[in-house]
Amino acid sequence: MRSAGTARILCASVAFVPPSRHLLRAKDLADARYFEPLLVEDLADAAGLSRAHFSREFRRAYGESPRAYLITRRLERATALLRATDRSVADICFSVGLQSVGSFTTSFTRTYGVSPTAYRAKFPPAAERALIPGCVVRFFGRPQRSTFREDNRIARD
Repeated sequence: MRSAGTARILCASVAFVPPSRHLLRAKDLADARYFEPLLVEDLADAAGLSRAHFSREFRRAYGESPRAYLITRRLERATALLRATDRSVADICFSVGLQSVGSFTTSFTRTYGVSPTAYRAKFPPAAERALIPGCVVRFFGRPQRSTFREDNRIARD
């Protein structure tokens, strides 16, 4: 059995963690898993807060709701994919975690002022920017594994 003095010492040794640290966990989760069907409840669980308290604190700390932050993150990733790949708009929509091409187009147009197709038209096709053929990149990008004996054989040659 612990005495009251021992309990005070144990409580005093536990460091206070500011709420912003908990919010950062949720923000990191949204950044890392934006393509998954995340809900505000999932982010609140990551922060260890109730949904309502999490939403209030997140808005206070980052200036937008958790849902708006997640949609913004998804749209940012979609713009990168539109610039760098030749994938279809629908494929990009679903790969960034959005469920509807119509909602994606509406949100994208509201945020960037142009439709995803018009945004892509402003940039050269991804195939034109490829300076090295893909087969060469794959061949030289493979890890070069060697064993001890192979190293010795190379040294002798």
